Amino acid sequence: MTARTPTSPEPRVRARLRRTPATWYRGGGLWNLLFLAPMIVVFAVFSWSPIVQSVLMSLQKTNLITADWVGFANYAKVLTDPLLGEAAMNTLWFAALALLFGFPVPLLMAVLMSEVRRAKGLYSALAYLPVVVPPVVAVLLWKFFYSADANGVFNTVLGVVGIPPQPWIQDAVQAMPSLVLEATWAGAGGSIIIYLAALLGVPPELYDAAEVDGAGIWSKVWHVTLPQLRGILFIMLILQIIATAQVFLEPFLFTGGGPAGATRTILLYIYDKAFRNSLGGAYGEATAVSVLLAIALALLSALYFRLTTRWSTA
Repeated sequence: MTARTPTSPEPRVRARLRRTPATWYRGGGLWNLLFLAPMIVVFAVFSWSPIVQSVLMSLQKTNLITADWVGFANYAKVLTDPLLGEAAMNTLWFAALALLFGFPVPLLMAVLMSEVRRAKGLYSALAYLPVVVPPVVAVLLWKFFYSADANGVFNTVLGVVGIPPQPWIQDAVQAMPSLVLEATWAGAGGSIIIYLAALLGVPPELYDAAEVDGAGIWSKVWHVTLPQLRGILFIMLILQIIATAQVFLEPFLFTGGGPAGATRTILLYIYDKAFRNSLGGAYGEATAVSVLLAIALALLSALYFRLTTRWSTA
């Protein structure tokens, strides 16, 4: 009696997984499509359609009433504009300062707050309070604090320790760090809450084992906390890079891009192109810069996630 060789189940599995319109319909595909239809319509009208219209507008010379097709002339014009290069460098400078101060500070504060045994909710509420303040109100309040007068709020504080009055946002060198300081204060609260939530997922036994080995708080942070949070750290980093690349409110309300163009960012350059510098607005050129910025951020995000996916899951 010969033994029967078992047939491989792969062809049958492959046949079972092969989808046809009939199997798609019997599997509820039509109902799924009907449930998704409202969301698809909303995205098409409010998200995808404006993107397509923006790309088309970037290829036109338009005043929003009449339009002439100019192809890539808008791109050529803005790419040769020295003000765009200056705005790009200012944006990179803002992003570098924001990452240097605005990225580690919320993490440090979250770690310290997680070690607090009492009134942790109160500290969380105080940390989140700047986020509750309307952004325009916060900027105008800090603009008052940044008064270059000797009796200004910050200059008065500096005078107590013997430091002479500073020009703050009225000086081309100090203006950008001053903007970053306010932006860090205003945005740190949201990051702190996210980090506090992520810290709740760190197994307590890891800290107990580190304490048995004699590790101090900074050693526990370096060897336990940061490795456990690397996934959320990567996400927060790219979100902050994208946010800082689109900074507009602070330079617009604090300095209007001055002094001497020291705080003119890319989004402020786009605003100037569309609403300030040209009669009727150079909307095509402004939209061209917007499209270039979107492409640059998309490529940066794709590269970033490609480089960090393996690190965050290792």
